[in-house]
Amino acid sequence: MSLGSFLGVEKGARSLLYRIYVIFFVSGMMTTVLGAVLPALSSEYGLSYSVSGMLLSAHQIGNLVSVFAAGVLPYAIGRRLSTAILTSGIVLGLLMMAVTGNPLLLFVAFALTGIGRGTLSNITNVVVGESVANKAAGLNFLHASFAVGAFLSPFIVIASAGLSWRTAPLAIALSMLLAIMSVALRLSGGRSHKEKGDGGIPHSLGFWINTFIMFFYLCAEGSLTGWLVTYFQDEGIFPVSVATAMQSFLWIMILLGRLVCAAVSMRMNKSLLILVMGLLMTGFFILMISVSSPVVIFLSLLGVGFSMSGIYPTTLSSMDTRYNSSTMATGTCIGTATIGAIVMPLIIGHVAESAGLAGGIATISIALFMMVALMVLKLARSARGLI
Repeated sequence: MSLGSFLGVEKGARSLLYRIYVIFFVSGMMTTVLGAVLPALSSEYGLSYSVSGMLLSAHQIGNLVSVFAAGVLPYAIGRRLSTAILTSGIVLGLLMMAVTGNPLLLFVAFALTGIGRGTLSNITNVVVGESVANKAAGLNFLHASFAVGAFLSPFIVIASAGLSWRTAPLAIALSMLLAIMSVALRLSGGRSHKEKGDGGIPHSLGFWINTFIMFFYLCAEGSLTGWLVTYFQDEGIFPVSVATAMQSFLWIMILLGRLVCAAVSMRMNKSLLILVMGLLMTGFFILMISVSSPVVIFLSLLGVGFSMSGIYPTTLSSMDTRYNSSTMATGTCIGTATIGAIVMPLIIGHVAESAGLAGGIATISIALFMMVALMVLKLARSARGLI
């Protein structure tokens, strides 16, 4: 049985689906390379914790802008052109950060990569929502492809350490350019047409509960992927090469967890599954930042990665079908959730200036407690038959 057959995809739509998985794989590589090269970039350009936090937030600001733009532009200029224009920000942004140390230009460069990432988050989720019958599995496989790219990227940074930290961003920029060309050829060139209910912001309480679960989840994920390597290096927990590899271990556990969630989500109440993962993620994270043993920290990191793996895609797939297939609703959901990934790195950077990076990282636990509280509410609504 092919992947397309397992997911319930018509044969004519499978080529685009496979290309979507590939470009999201490259997007995963781009996302973690930013955190992996941040220590070297900050050292070479003399950037403080606050400025580094601003750059990570700039990436998420671009992400926020793009998910709204990607929800509107297809109606104006078509999916093909809007996707090609917005995703090219990744290529341009990676090129810019490789050639300039000007903080303002770096801010723009990180924002451009966020614009491209947000566009891909929107269009890939929409394409899967439209073409895949088994949406929970399709979305978990989509985000698993992202995790594979995120896992491999730090190893590219380690392998190129003898050359320059710029090698990995430039290689990923070239890969993204080729992927953009491949996907754009398969997307519709005509303007998207609004369906009933597709033009406004959803008012459903369930929609916003799910959105804010993702908001607090992205507070944690965006901060971990951006600050993890710097945290392990600056706190002296692991040496440079091992600290960089830790990000890959995090993402390989996310990959394994998403594959497990793709199978389990078909047999288990999604709201209960989400709560279990949220509780485990919170527990493992608190353990990771509370102990001094490198072995326990490593094992806790693996637990964080595995338990956080399916929260985002499973929450997204548990929403009403009309929202999954709407670029406007998807843009609103992901855009609002992305604000969490903008705010948290800034908070961590500012707290780190006075309390150290360990103190900054500890603030993530507040977001995790809020996330779990909303998961409990979601499960209670599910027990009453509400989405």
